Amino acid sequence: MDLSVVIPVYNEATGLTELRRRLTETLEKDQISFEVIMVDDGSQDDSRKLMVEFHQTDERFRALFLSRNFGHQIAITAGMMHASGDTVAIMDADLQDPPEAIPTFVKKLREGYDVVYGVRRKRKEHIFKRLAYYVFYRLLAKLSDYPIPLDSGDFCLMTRRMVDHLNRMPEKHRYLRGLRAWSGFMQTGIEYERESRYSGKSKYTVTKLFNLALDGLISFSAIPVRLIIQFGFLTALTSFVIGV
Repeated sequence: MDLSVVIPVYNEATGLTELRRRLTETLEKDQISFEVIMVDDGSQDDSRKLMVEFHQTDERFRALFLSRNFGHQIAITAGMMHASGDTVAIMDADLQDPPEAIPTFVKKLREGYDVVYGVRRKRKEHIFKRLAYYVFYRLLAKLSDYPIPLDSGDFCLMTRRMVDHLNRMPEKHRYLRGLRAWSGFMQTGIEYERESRYSGKSKYTVTKLFNLALDGLISFSAIPVRLIIQFGFLTALTSFVIGV
């Protein structure tokens, strides 16, 4: 088939039906043969029930259930490992990533790129959260040993060879947008307006966002590790002097 759409799901029952409707209408309109792989990351609401119902009424919708909550990046990874399409799209279940943008990504990918990623032009979130994202992306770009695009998230479309390459990587604590950039394949970004959540609240708590940011900084920059080593050496030297 042409396209696999991988969607991590965690307590998104109130928006899944609308997601299915918009996604199906968009892809059928452009005559794209597709499958949708929804990866349930340990939901505690009716998400699993809805995912089973989707599959029973439309076999293009597939459900993958993780045994517990492993986290957003692991859920995406599991979905990519089960995707069989010639191209693979990644998007969130909260409809902040508009399904209507996928055909535009498909057309751009056909120009010879291996990755087309979304660049968030606007974010309809709290000002402090927008500021935190703004600072983080620019700090990561400044410290990273590899160029990571500004304001780009997991929303993207990739060729089969790019997905196979990511699936072979051994990392367990993954920062996928960083791995995507690090791979070196031909990539380009398309701006889109990031919408508000269709329903519910964000599942990314402050702690989860901090851990994700920490994974990104440590995985793609040697500077934090060097600072830790230097601080450890300075502490040991100070302790030695005080001891003498």
